[in-house]
Amino acid sequence: MPNNSWNHIYENFDPIAFHVFSFPVHWYGMMYVLALVTALYIGKYFIKKDNLEFKEGQLDIYFIYIEIGIILGARLGYILFYDTQTVYYLTHPWQIFNPFDQNGDFVGIRGMSYHGAIIGFFIGSYLFTKKHKEPFGRIMDLVAISVPLAFTFGRIGNFLNQELVGRETDVSWGIYVDGVLRHPSQLYEAFLEGILVFFVVYGYRKYQKYSGELILVYGAAYGLFRAIAEFWRAPDVQIGYLCCNTVTQGQLMSLSMVAFSMAAWVYFYKKSLKV
Repeated sequence: MPNNSWNHIYENFDPIAFHVFSFPVHWYGMMYVLALVTALYIGKYFIKKDNLEFKEGQLDIYFIYIEIGIILGARLGYILFYDTQTVYYLTHPWQIFNPFDQNGDFVGIRGMSYHGAIIGFFIGSYLFTKKHKEPFGRIMDLVAISVPLAFTFGRIGNFLNQELVGRETDVSWGIYVDGVLRHPSQLYEAFLEGILVFFVVYGYRKYQKYSGELILVYGAAYGLFRAIAEFWRAPDVQIGYLCCNTVTQGQLMSLSMVAFSMAAWVYFYKKSLKV
C-alpha cells in the first residue's frame, strides 16, 4: 500500500488559507476568484488576438451579468438537483445564501451545481445580449474558448477544499480521505474538463461554420469528459449510484448535456446551409 506524503496530503493540509479578522478565507474561494479572473483575461486576449468586435469595457459588463447568473444558478441548481432539504429551502428561500449554520458559526455557502451554473450562465448571457443588442452567438463563441482553462482552477479548488472526492482505489497516487485511499478525481477533472476541453474547442475553431458553434462544441466536449471523470469520482452521498453501482447523477446530467449539444449542433448546422 502507498505510504508517502502525497498519499497523506490531506492530513497535513489546511483548506483555510488565512483569516480576515474571525472570518476564514479558504483556498477554494481563492481558486474560484482566480478562475473568474482567468476567464476574463483569456476572453480579452482572444478579443485582441482575433480582432473581435467588442466595445471597450463591454466584456467587463458582461462578466457581471454572468457572474450573478452563475452564482444564483449554481446554488439553486444544487438545491433542486442534489440537496436533501429541497422543500425546506424552497419554503425558506432566505436561507439559500445564509453563510451561517444553525449554531451561528460562519461556514460559507456550501453546495454548488455546475449544471445549475450553466443554466444561470445562459440566462445572464441572454439578458446581456438583449440589453446591449449584441449577437448571442458571438458572445457564446468567446465564452467557449475562455472558460475551460479557467475551470481548471475550480477543480483544483475542489481538491484543496477536500470535497468531491474520488472512489476507493489501490493506485499508488491515491489520496487518503478519512483513512480511505481514493482517486484524486478532482485533479483528473481539472485535466479532462479544463485542459482537454480547451484544446478540443481551440482546435475546432478553424472548422467553425456558424456563429455560436463553439459553445455547442464546448458543451459536448465537457459533457463527455465529465461523464468519463465520473467513473473515478464518488457519487454524492445523499444520492448514491443511480444504477449498477456505477452510474451517477452527474454522469446522467453530463450525458444529457452531450445529447442536447449534439442535437443543437445538427439543427444549427443544417440551418446555416440554408443561408
